[in-house]
Amino acid sequence: MATFIHCKNPLSEDLGDQLKAIPECPGTCIFIDIINSTDLKYRAGIETWGRMLNNTFNFISFLNNFPENIVKGIGDEMMLYIPDSELRQKKDINSYFALLGEIFATLDNIKNHPLPDLFLQCKVAIHHSTDVYNITFLKGANDYYGRGIDLSARFMQKGRPNRIVMSQDFYELVLADAQEVGKADTDAMLKMVSPIYHEDFKGVPFPVAYRFIDLNN
Repeated sequence: MATFIHCKNPLSEDLGDQLKAIPECPGTCIFIDIINSTDLKYRAGIETWGRMLNNTFNFISFLNNFPENIVKGIGDEMMLYIPDSELRQKKDINSYFALLGEIFATLDNIKNHPLPDLFLQCKVAIHHSTDVYNITFLKGANDYYGRGIDLSARFMQKGRPNRIVMSQDFYELVLADAQEVGKADTDAMLKMVSPIYHEDFKGVPFPVAYRFIDLNN
């Protein structure tokens, strides 16, 4: 559970000591956004858009493996954070390669479902970082802060329907896992990964490397 930060004295030296003592929590941050739900709400009633949101959320199968890692939902977007220590302890999806594969399969299943009108399309951003801290400023909430979280959110700017955007950091971990099981050169999903791109995101003082998978191609 997150360390609760709550100090009424803005100049407190104890607060500085408390913050310095908080350990980093390396892991994978995932943002998932359901596309066109706002437009649908203006065109149809809750019996329509509510059903499609229900169907889509329930069809995002990997959420069943990480229910405790869902940090927050804002409208039709959700954030997950999976610490490295927890990922490796999972029974089925316990590597970065397996995690990406499950997300890919989810988007592919939604896109190619024989009854596509039951679902809304999604876009996903993934980043792995060591600069993350399990802290909260709201009592009773579990949350994560740090440069890694902010950068993960920035990657959503490069998203579009049926696209997975991933940082180069995360991709390299995926590739290492794939090499370990002998699939780095043969896996069909990895063959769909784009070349490396670099982007200057607002607030980030250096170009950021990323790749993506477009399931529409």
